[in-house]
Amino acid sequence: MTETDIIHNIKNGDTDAFKLLVDKHQSMVFRTVMGFVHVKEDAEDLTQEIFITVFQSLDYFQGKAEFATWLYRIAVNISLNYVKKNRIRKLFNFAEEKLQPIFNQQDKCVNPEEQIIRSEIEDLIRKAIDQLTEKQRTAFILSKYNELPQKKIASIMQISEGAVEQHLQRAKIKLQKKLSGLVGK
Repeated sequence: MTETDIIHNIKNGDTDAFKLLVDKHQSMVFRTVMGFVHVKEDAEDLTQEIFITVFQSLDYFQGKAEFATWLYRIAVNISLNYVKKNRIRKLFNFAEEKLQPIFNQQDKCVNPEEQIIRSEIEDLIRKAIDQLTEKQRTAFILSKYNELPQKKIASIMQISEGAVEQHLQRAKIKLQKKLSGLVGK
């Protein structure tokens, strides 16, 4: 059964068929959301919210673009809205993430100092990504986290491929400048 058939069946009342769409696209949506929110539990919640939104909005999907493109657009928009609304909450999550590896040493081969350094580097990378403009961050996440081609990213973002290339280049330059101090670590 094709994706078009599945969508047609869902629109005609076969709500069980929606599970097929979720199974096919769930990991892609989760990776996209994780690129924006950086917290697994939040990404899981947002992924679920995205699929609820998709189910409720499926009647608006007209098939002019691929379903995955439409789904990515919804995932990006919901993720960006979440990030905008939850900036203060991110500070508390950041503090919790910093302390958790120290108290819950899961990797006994790595000493606490190495865990802290690794955690700090990961945090610096996340912060650098978060400081990109919205379009640069979106293009970067779709390209690097989901390994999408520029043509697909252009369709999702509703911009030209040249604009996607420009956003990716600018993101790369900004990230290199912000993270240049990590090279020696």
